[in-house]
Amino acid sequence: MRVIMTCGPSFEPIDGVRRLTNFSTGELGLLLAAELSRAGHDVVCLKGEGAVSRVEPGAARVIAFATNADLLARLRELGGGGADVVLHAAALCDYEVQSARSGDGTLLAGKKIPTLAGEVTLTLRPALKLLPGLRGIFPNAKIVGWKYELDGDRAAAEAKARAQISGNGTDACVVNGVAWGAGFGFIEPGRDTIAIADKPALCAFLAQWLGARK
Repeated sequence: MRVIMTCGPSFEPIDGVRRLTNFSTGELGLLLAAELSRAGHDVVCLKGEGAVSRVEPGAARVIAFATNADLLARLRELGGGGADVVLHAAALCDYEVQSARSGDGTLLAGKKIPTLAGEVTLTLRPALKLLPGLRGIFPNAKIVGWKYELDGDRAAAEAKARAQISGNGTDACVVNGVAWGAGFGFIEPGRDTIAIADKPALCAFLAQWLGARK
């Protein structure tokens, strides 16, 4: 099977040298890429430039990406070859910089905001969302999204994961974070949630899940 995996953080520029980004090492995606390539799948791993994990991705082909828009462009390039499964675990930016202004309201539009500008106010706007568009790029693929939740409890995290599936036309969701608690949950529509203990167990589970779809 041809598997496309996204992992690691994207970034959105503040100016030519500064950026907004997320905490993500890319470790889980690289572990998955290695596990799935060992299982005989043809894996392409799209990894954020800021991913610091040194996990080797096995036989998977790794392609770096920068911003949300850059990742979208690379997914569209891969879309021509189709995919059987898309695992979208990348920690993408939710916001991008609309403008930067000095304390007196002056627009700061240079390549690098000077330190002498003093206090700087950033206005953020929602960044490009990729998950809603994946079905259009990979119409025949099984698409799995990720949901990382910090607030609320396990029931609330599960509800948000199920809403992600119904709202984006995906086939499953992996949920984790403080709200979920230890480990991960794997959710498919119309099925009970499966609790998974840790990263190695999740890798083994997804390899088995893909194997059942050959």
